[in-house]
Amino acid sequence: MNELTINLHTASETPLYEQIYQHIKREIQEGRITSGEKLPSSRSLCKYLEVSRSTVELAYEQLISEGYVEAVPCKGYFAAELEGMYRLDVVPALVGAEEKTEKKEWKYDFTPNGVDLNSFPYNVWRRLAKDSLLDDRAEMFRLGDSQGEYGLRSAISRYLYQARGVNAHPDQIIIGAGNDYLLMLLSTVIGQNHKVALENPTYKQAYRLFKSLSYDVCTVDMDEKGMKVANLKSSGADIAFVMPSHQYPLGIVMPMKRRMELLKWAAKDPARYIIEDDYDSEFRYKGKPIPALQGYDRWEKVIYIGTFSKSIAPSIRVSYMVLPVPLLKEFQKKSSFLSSTVSRVDQLILQKFIEDGHYERHLNRIRTLYKSRHDTLMGCLKTFQKICTISGENAGVHMLLHFAGDMTEEELIRKAAEKGVRVYGLSQYYIDPPDGLKPTIMLGYANISEAKMKEAVKLLEEAWK
Repeated sequence: MNELTINLHTASETPLYEQIYQHIKREIQEGRITSGEKLPSSRSLCKYLEVSRSTVELAYEQLISEGYVEAVPCKGYFAAELEGMYRLDVVPALVGAEEKTEKKEWKYDFTPNGVDLNSFPYNVWRRLAKDSLLDDRAEMFRLGDSQGEYGLRSAISRYLYQARGVNAHPDQIIIGAGNDYLLMLLSTVIGQNHKVALENPTYKQAYRLFKSLSYDVCTVDMDEKGMKVANLKSSGADIAFVMPSHQYPLGIVMPMKRRMELLKWAAKDPARYIIEDDYDSEFRYKGKPIPALQGYDRWEKVIYIGTFSKSIAPSIRVSYMVLPVPLLKEFQKKSSFLSSTVSRVDQLILQKFIEDGHYERHLNRIRTLYKSRHDTLMGCLKTFQKICTISGENAGVHMLLHFAGDMTEEELIRKAAEKGVRVYGLSQYYIDPPDGLKPTIMLGYANISEAKMKEAVKLLEEAWK
């Protein structure tokens, strides 16, 4: 083959060498240039197409690097054998595929699950990511420790002891991509022969997860101090899933006496354990912080789970679990063959972020920010005193409004939506809603600016008056 007609578009944004490369690649893929067929020399093709020789050589180099063309010394260029070659073809759109429903954009959204992403230290994270990849360390791209990298586990261990009073050797910590994964991993350690009790109302994701893992699941009612231990005893459960530092969604901070009752309940049976979900303990606005339940555990009964989703960003997807020593031994026997679900590069970035003091500074900034938004919202809600009471406002990033009027929870949500404000009902978090439950609205304030907050509360006042 001495000639190859290619319709080149000199005005196109696609470089000429790439147009040549794409044409020859397509011809080979579709069989119009057969395996072993000789291609024009770069000299003859550049003359035929009236382009520079370097343009043709660039195209051939790309084809050679991708395996479509072979260069044989003193003989020329030949189309390669394509059998077994990996191809990425454009997948045609599915006929009749349903379009995803577009999510409604809300001007004002009081989501209780939000975080302020504008406060994320992007420049610091970007620099740490760059520094982590500067050295040509091939081991960073191999499979790491199944429990997570020891350096990150050590950094988390120190942080937990100083900030939460958690007693955890790095060997007891397991890193995972989110709490859901860690709970699934835990199920491989403790086995299925358990009954799990959750608070009512509760974090629905945990309830659904335990159900999907085929556990016998029940709920235990709460009072103003948290899960009722007497009801827990009568439930027949041997695992209690609790959030003592800031219960979601009620916002209850479990007092010391109730915590001790829980620990005594667990200590009375070798098969009993407490799963402590400490999801947003970093944010507290009133009173002295109470150390984590795990810090008071002398019987190796508390499985502690924490996350960076609230304090850094949900997309970080890094959570950690502290196993009691007896369960750590079970993990090593049953589950240590499973690979870590968090990349070693991301683990190194997070480790540096904590060790270099960036995490502490970031926490201080967002604590100040959330405290300011908390105070602003509390001030705006003073005009609501006649129609509702407030609870759960001393910690976390959301509070509850309990209404005593004639409007139902659904009406409150609908009237707010008519004003362009999205609010959330408490009833969705109950597995078994109790009789006489007051209409209750959850207002989160982490990702709504103070200016928008003031505007939104005025609209809510108009909607609910």
